[in-house]
Amino acid sequence: MKLKFKKQQYQENAAQAVVRCFEGQSKGFRKELTGRREKEITLANWQESNIEDIVSFSNNKIELLNDDLRRNIRNVQKQNNLDYTDNAEFENFSIEMETGTGKTYTYIKTMYELNKAYGWSKFIVMTPSIAIREGVLKSFEMTEDHFKELYGKKIRYFVYNSNNSSNLSNINNFAEDNNIQVMIINYQAFNTRSKENRKIYEELDELQSRKPIDIIKSTNPILIVDEPQKMGKTEDLLKEFNPLFILRYSATHKEEFKYNMIYRLDAVDAYNQKLVKKINVKGIEILHDKSESTYLYLEGVEISKSDPVAKMEIEIKSSTGTRKAMKTLKVGANLYEISDGLEQYKGYIISEIDARNSQYDKVSFTNGEEIITGQVIGNAEENYMAKIQIRETIKSHFEKEREYYKKGIKVLSLFFIDEVAKYKIYDENKHAHDGEYAKIFEEEYNNIFNEYYNFIDEDYKKYLDNLRDKKVHSGYFSVDKKASKGLSDDNLIFMDSKIDDKKEGTSSDEDAYDLIMKDKERLLSLDEPIRFIFSHSALREGWDNPNIFQICTLKKSNSEISKRQEIGRGLRICVNNNGDRMDYSTLEGDFFAINSLTVIASESYDSFAKSLQKEIAENLSRKSYTTFSNKQFEGKILNNLNGEAKPLDEKTVNQIYRSFIKNEYIDDNDNITDKLKEDIANDTIIVPEEFKNFKEEYTNLIKNLYTNTVIPIENVSKINVRELKPNNNFNKQEFQDLWNKINIKTIYEVNFNSEELIEKSIKKLNTYLQITKMKVRISQGTQNEGMTDEQLKNQNAMKGTGTNTIVYNDFIPVTTKYDLIGSVAKETGLTRHTIAEILSKIEPKVFDQYQYNPEEFIRKASNLINEEKATTIIDGITYNKTENRFDNEIFTINNVDGRIGDNAIEVKKHIYDFLITDSKNELKFAKDLENGEVTVYAKLPNGFKIPTPVGNYNPDWAIVLDNKNFKYIYFIAETKGSMSTIELRGVEQAKIECARKHFKAICTDNVKYDVVDSYQSLIDILTSN
Repeated sequence: MKLKFKKQQYQENAAQAVVRCFEGQSKGFRKELTGRREKEITLANWQESNIEDIVSFSNNKIELLNDDLRRNIRNVQKQNNLDYTDNAEFENFSIEMETGTGKTYTYIKTMYELNKAYGWSKFIVMTPSIAIREGVLKSFEMTEDHFKELYGKKIRYFVYNSNNSSNLSNINNFAEDNNIQVMIINYQAFNTRSKENRKIYEELDELQSRKPIDIIKSTNPILIVDEPQKMGKTEDLLKEFNPLFILRYSATHKEEFKYNMIYRLDAVDAYNQKLVKKINVKGIEILHDKSESTYLYLEGVEISKSDPVAKMEIEIKSSTGTRKAMKTLKVGANLYEISDGLEQYKGYIISEIDARNSQYDKVSFTNGEEIITGQVIGNAEENYMAKIQIRETIKSHFEKEREYYKKGIKVLSLFFIDEVAKYKIYDENKHAHDGEYAKIFEEEYNNIFNEYYNFIDEDYKKYLDNLRDKKVHSGYFSVDKKASKGLSDDNLIFMDSKIDDKKEGTSSDEDAYDLIMKDKERLLSLDEPIRFIFSHSALREGWDNPNIFQICTLKKSNSEISKRQEIGRGLRICVNNNGDRMDYSTLEGDFFAINSLTVIASESYDSFAKSLQKEIAENLSRKSYTTFSNKQFEGKILNNLNGEAKPLDEKTVNQIYRSFIKNEYIDDNDNITDKLKEDIANDTIIVPEEFKNFKEEYTNLIKNLYTNTVIPIENVSKINVRELKPNNNFNKQEFQDLWNKINIKTIYEVNFNSEELIEKSIKKLNTYLQITKMKVRISQGTQNEGMTDEQLKNQNAMKGTGTNTIVYNDFIPVTTKYDLIGSVAKETGLTRHTIAEILSKIEPKVFDQYQYNPEEFIRKASNLINEEKATTIIDGITYNKTENRFDNEIFTINNVDGRIGDNAIEVKKHIYDFLITDSKNELKFAKDLENGEVTVYAKLPNGFKIPTPVGNYNPDWAIVLDNKNFKYIYFIAETKGSMSTIELRGVEQAKIECARKHFKAICTDNVKYDVVDSYQSLIDILTSN
């Protein structure tokens, strides 16, 4: 099977954008004598001199004056709706093209066009990694015949490799041949100080004592830099190549290196023009109380002037169970203390942080345990997550495959994993066995196969039947050459890829990429049984197969790997079994129905979609308009696939203007209307009759000019409130009178019957203690049919399509030893003896739940016992005044996060200028206080705490009323959504009853404390007899 290529207008436009920058340049080349050398003696020339001249060809110098270049560049930028640049130098040009739109094809085409127009023939393609270099090489190989058919000649290309002496002779050909010559080189081949990589700067015998860099310099090559944002310090070395000029191609240019942008096809353009796949997300969350085993994930080690620190994720105890948190840790850090006392971290004290290994960093603990960069240990939940991800990937695969098979389209699913052993393990005899993920895959595949088999048509059934005894999944990894010596290709021994770039998490394993590229076209054939691919995550840049329809990352998510990187390997438009591209011209309205990529994510759909949209929005740099103007159109040229051109002059722009008026796309002041915004969003732009042969080009131009002008979303002005300080209301005599009455601290004494508490606790645990079974929530979503910048920025360019929750009867096994009695005693404040008596007498089936999830058992049992304790102690508690008072400083609160229109409002009667509320009920209550019969009030700060046997209590409000007819002038309010004591849990109700006794002990009759659910219920209390 061989991929087919065809002319694409956007690729033609990108190539012509470069060519038009040099209009006026004459066509030609330079030829000069650059040295002499001994020639090879043959029968035909043995009588001639054995010395020959070395003649080199180089690119003609740019003849244009700077003013001419500037004018050309501005014309191109105007044509492509780009901002003018005022760069003083003209050696750099930026071309922005979204991932998956054929960037490599475009710059190969650009080489042909520059050669055709100006005779330039020396080009160097620079890539940031071996993976991209091998991908570029594969593109040259696959497009060779296609471009020969278009231009009548072939490009001569080679990969620069200083390790291969015969390869160095290509450098001579690069200079001495007058055909189009291309050298492909990765940055690392000349920007490091290793012996091999320094050869480019050394005199070599193979080159007649000349330096490779000098030969390259003499040709004055045009540099094509692929992904320039990844170059780093290499940027400073580009001048070593003496380039005629530099073309920079990327989907995400860095702002500081975005020179002379002359063409842009960003994520919004590519999607709206249907040049990439639509993204669907299947998000997976395990809804399960975790912390049954020692969970550790080492993200990396940071080197500083002082000692190195480790960035490590661990679990932390929280009020609802546990949560994962990333911590920056030094030697001596005690994970048991940092986790707030989780049993599994006992003995985990960091003894060493080692960053000396070039491939990975390592952290050691005093108990002998070690962890390396990227490793996850003790996470039983991760195995369940992987199983579910594999299952859902296979399901999505079958759902697509049953439809696509009829259309002759091969479906591929790609799994990225972080260690070979998860897929393949080897015994001492070098025999391979399935790893954990391979076993899971086999089991899940067979189960789902059997589920689907009876519900599919006969043709698809025959296809699957032919695959029954064949291997449908395969692994692509780095090969252990030493261990594989003497073995056949089918029995090679894999090993983990060496991570050469820790930040990017990528490998430079040339052999692994060669294997991936070699099989690229074979995998696209329906005759090839392999449909599921496992590969190391470090090799991800090597995968850009167009028929990848599912991507599943079975590895610990690394913060350095963006969502765009995760999906980037699957955006390319698919092909059928004949190699034909399934683009919009072929599929029309079914384009996105076929070209859709499903990401099976180990997080919720909502979380993944928000992160992805945020990343895309941050990289957008488009210019758009809200008002119609002739200048936006004049000078542009529409080019269609038939080779026709339609310049936009004054007459044609007036036709567009009249069409805008007729279709109500602009108002009386030429402002863009909601009608145009809706038509852009719905892809229903009305095209004037004069542009019927340029419908697609006209539509794309309108989208490009006005794509930001979507239907506006109400934007409430928001002010960040970072600090709360008392205002003049705090000093009012009325508030100070109330404050002096309630700022007295108390202590309590309590007496209760322990036998009664034990009996009630046993009964409550038997009735209510239920450990949650593991649940998996699968949430799905997809991109809107049309996409705009504003939708991305507002994070509504994608929409959820449904959620399904599955309950599992199995539990994650427990490996950590817990002090059950001690833990519950600590949480309840009761003695070990009391807790032992309670737990020993509960029903066996209730107690058996402990083994499945100790953390949840301890938390829930403690809460239930505390509820019984709360109801038991209420009658037996008394409060007594102390000499201590709360300090006024508790009212100054720093580091708050309030936003006007969201969780904060501006207030007049409060002791702060702004009030931050925790709920809609509080917000309404505060607004009613502002409008009610109130002199001054305060939302009491967290520092105002009343001690109770079931935890400290913080009342909500302190209010001074201004109606002397009220029964009380001073009111301390607790606001709840319900007034029913039945709906208030035992602990909460106990705290409220304790608060009543506290205020009764310190206040006179003119201070009232009570629970209210609204301002009206407060008034009812004040006016009751």
